Amino acid sequence: MTAPGAPVPPPSGSRLTVPSGARHVDRAARSARYVGLAGSVLLAAAAHLGGALPDAPLGVTPASIWRAPDGPATLTCWLVGTVLLVGAWWSLRDGAPSTRWAYVTAGLWALPLLVAPPLGSRDVYSYACQGWTYAHGIDPYAVGVAAAGCPWVDTVAPIWRDTPAPYGPVFVLLAALAVGVGGGLTGTVVALRVIAVAGVLLAAYCLPGLARAAGVPVRRAAWLALAAPLVGVHLVAGAHNDAVMLGLLLSGLLVAIRRPGRTAALLLAGALLGLAVTVKATAVVVVPFAVLAGMRHPYTVRALLRDGGWLAAGLLGAVLVTSAASGLGFGWVGGLTHSGDSEQWTSPPTAVGFVVDYAGALVGRDPQAVPVLRAVALLLLAGVLVVLWWRAWRALRGADDVPRVAQVEASGPRVALRGAALALVATVVLSPVFHPWYATWPLALLALTAGRTTWFVLPASAAAFLTLPDGTNLARFTKAPGAVAMTALLLTALAWAIRRREDRARSWM
Repeated sequence: MTAPGAPVPPPSGSRLTVPSGARHVDRAARSARYVGLAGSVLLAAAAHLGGALPDAPLGVTPASIWRAPDGPATLTCWLVGTVLLVGAWWSLRDGAPSTRWAYVTAGLWALPLLVAPPLGSRDVYSYACQGWTYAHGIDPYAVGVAAAGCPWVDTVAPIWRDTPAPYGPVFVLLAALAVGVGGGLTGTVVALRVIAVAGVLLAAYCLPGLARAAGVPVRRAAWLALAAPLVGVHLVAGAHNDAVMLGLLLSGLLVAIRRPGRTAALLLAGALLGLAVTVKATAVVVVPFAVLAGMRHPYTVRALLRDGGWLAAGLLGAVLVTSAASGLGFGWVGGLTHSGDSEQWTSPPTAVGFVVDYAGALVGRDPQAVPVLRAVALLLLAGVLVVLWWRAWRALRGADDVPRVAQVEASGPRVALRGAALALVATVVLSPVFHPWYATWPLALLALTAGRTTWFVLPASAAAFLTLPDGTNLARFTKAPGAVAMTALLLTALAWAIRRREDRARSWM
């Protein structure tokens, strides 16, 4: 029998083990630490040579970068640095030697990137201009930054200059605060990076408690979630607001799990989740699972409605207060429709739409399949989210029949967190747009719940190679082959899933 409050043992067949031989582990870990640090230093050098600098030319291609004075050095530092950083992270995917070692190493890798120019994306300049727009009394949800007259508009990627802000009022307020504190563009970028690092640190603070509640080693969860190359490059160096969303999201889940069934805790958890939603709306898919995480055994419909009501009240309160306090109302909801303006094969629905359009062109047709398949994927996503929640709820309800109450209570957080992780996976896979930093959403929760790691560490590693230091997305230059490859991968995965389901069905006959 599991003692009350004890973590659930890892599932059978999991890889949550430490390799035998302490000396071997120490040697391998030391090598990984300094190989990764070398990779981080090379990436910082790439950022200084040809990163997303304010005066960097826009609309360039990989070929033109190579011909630039520092182009060969920039691309070499970027490629070698990414290989080293990804390889070092991959080598310890089953867990760092200790939790402290994982935190120290992740911080060590982040240091060169913390003082480097923006890397891998120009979104931080969009944030700066959106903050400037609001700070000067203009509604960022009504006009783009070019029409608002932002003095730094030339640093913003052309596709986002005429697009209203797609983020919630909390992040617009934070961006305006960065403008006020930073003064000029450089100071604003520094302030935005400080805000992003604060989000990463908040997530780092929450990881141990969540890992213990889910029954996984903290040393592994911390390593996978914090030392990932995507975190250093895109959340720290790139200063993406996904870091703030993740910090608030994990803190809301932790509050709900630590004091299940308590009204004050549920209200606070809902408020934190509401703040996460008003940074980036993606966080809303986790809310139904947060309700399950905040429930106390026994899992009854009455308890679901009661606890879910308190959490929803906290969330709605945070959304209403921040929307009213900002003076922007709910204009940010309309801005969400512009997040799909970019079309790239890294989004599976978009890739399939490209392939259908290519096939139609061969027979003289123009199916215009991309918007249709994107809409179908969003409908499918809604269905998948409902199924994932229902399965989590059934698992908790079924566990009520088990007499080992302490084990049921300990497994509740794991079931809820795993459901939330899979909900974010489905959101990333079925969304109309995918950027590499989107992979950090499910990565943090999968680090807390998954038994085996390769299936999600591998795509997260591949995503680290998708952008050049100056923010150029390589998917733009591999549209046709990328779309075909992504479609083939989806069909292969679907065939594998169907075959596995049939094998399971036969095993029960």
